[in-house]
Amino acid sequence: MIVVFLVLAGLGLGSFVNAVVWRIRQQALKAQSSKLKAKQRQTNSAFSFKRSAKSNEFSILTGRSQCVHCGHKLAAQDLVPVLSWLWLRGRCRYCKKPISWQYPAVELATALVFVGSYLFWPSDLQYAGDWLLFIAWLVSSVGLMALLVYDLRWMLLPNRILYPTFYITLAGQLGYIAFFAANPANSFKLLALSLLISSGVFWLMFQVSRGQWIGFGDVRLGLITGTLLADPAKSAVMIFIASLLGSIVALPGLITGKKNLSSKLPYGPFLIIAAAIVLILGTPIIDWYKNLLGL
Repeated sequence: MIVVFLVLAGLGLGSFVNAVVWRIRQQALKAQSSKLKAKQRQTNSAFSFKRSAKSNEFSILTGRSQCVHCGHKLAAQDLVPVLSWLWLRGRCRYCKKPISWQYPAVELATALVFVGSYLFWPSDLQYAGDWLLFIAWLVSSVGLMALLVYDLRWMLLPNRILYPTFYITLAGQLGYIAFFAANPANSFKLLALSLLISSGVFWLMFQVSRGQWIGFGDVRLGLITGTLLADPAKSAVMIFIASLLGSIVALPGLITGKKNLSSKLPYGPFLIIAAAIVLILGTPIIDWYKNLLGL
């Protein structure tokens, strides 16, 4: 029963992820357009009224879903996760233009994260503290999925997703430390060290390269992943896995000459995937490495 609920919740929240990504992108484009118009002319009262009248069009909470091509507001039957896309054969009901495969892919991926996290969660979920961390992770994973998609498409990690995700993750960890940790002082120390490694390493890279190697969004993302893992050893493993994944993806392009060392590659998705891997499998990975070294 729990698995069925998680599948449905994952599909629904995956649809929400798609909406958030598109609306925040439209908000950013609208803001850029407004700045350009402001430079060209003095905004009069009529223009201000028109702009404010449409201010909620791309609101995350109150905006309505619409076709990205024709702008037609979508009906309920157009918004059923995965099934609507299949039923419409990947095309808008109104303008017949193609609907990106991103939509069902993100919905399915979010459902897979929800179910996979439950099936492979490192604890048995027998105690309230375990459930607190699990639920906090599920909520945080929605924000992380949105960041992953946004960074893949536009190589940006918007603050409007970063900050809420960080606050949710931090609230979950602090709640666990305050009410359920066997040694709150030690748990808090581990959290601080995890943040120092996960975000501090990227801050140092940003400062040394003056933003050429990574963006400051990756530094903020490190705050989320460091809080999520709450363990300096796991944060170190996460950085290693993220770098390994990035190298594996970049290597074919470098070998074929399609990419060079100055080509940009979004790092956020690798960091998010690595964090999820370490969250679920971090302890076995660390134990395996210790055994390998005879520690």
